[in-house]
Amino acid sequence: MRLLKSGGDILQNPSELEGLGENIKSLLNTGWQVIVLHGGGPQTNLLQQQIGITPNKIGGRRITGKQDLRVVKQAIAGEVNVRLTSALLASGVPAFGCHGASGRLIQATKRPPRIVSGSGSDPIDFGEVGDVTGINQNLLQGILDLAVVPVIATLGVAEDGRIFNINADTTVTQIASKMKARLLLLTTQIGGVFEDINNPQSRIGEITPDSAKQLIEAGVIQGGMIPKVEEAVALLDQGVASIAIISPQDSNAFLSVANQEGVCGTVIRKQEQH
Repeated sequence: MRLLKSGGDILQNPSELEGLGENIKSLLNTGWQVIVLHGGGPQTNLLQQQIGITPNKIGGRRITGKQDLRVVKQAIAGEVNVRLTSALLASGVPAFGCHGASGRLIQATKRPPRIVSGSGSDPIDFGEVGDVTGINQNLLQGILDLAVVPVIATLGVAEDGRIFNINADTTVTQIASKMKARLLLLTTQIGGVFEDINNPQSRIGEITPDSAKQLIEAGVIQGGMIPKVEEAVALLDQGVASIAIISPQDSNAFLSVANQEGVCGTVIRKQEQH
């Protein structure tokens, strides 16, 4: 099984969106089952600004008040999910759009205040943000067994039906662990980790847990890339062999990484492989 998390920035570039569909189709054609999870940060930020709300992030993580949550639901479960699902259908991918509260796919509880990397020593209350407590594996596998690709918007639901905003990078790692995915693909417009974000030649081809910590401390990995890398590293002890931060621009990128035929983007592994 291959699990793919798409950032909302992919939807802003038609060529990347088309490449995403082609890459997923190539995995399906070789017999892999694929799950797609998506966020929608840029779309949420834009909608907030349009209605006069200033986006608030600390350590790359969104603070979500009650009014912010309404915007998150409209942007992620509405605009982004529908657009991504329809684009994948147009590419020939049998996509099935849904969100984390659908059939309790993603169960969650409110996140308690916590100290996070890049935000100092004081605990942060993230508001209407949840921590994943469970995944409805049977339902998710049932969808896959119908030969369709679930396209999941990152919302979580509590026992009482309360909805939470869930960090997409955190959620995708939980699903990867529960569904025993061998490869996790994190697609971004940037397509990897770079020593200098303005220099494409400075791409870091491989990261280990030790080097990830060093890169965060040095400020090379920063902002929203911090939780992405931290959650990915934690997965290496839960059966996921490798995680790739990758761009969908190359139509053969996903299959190449899945078959270990070449290096695309940045691959995160327990130890360097030569």
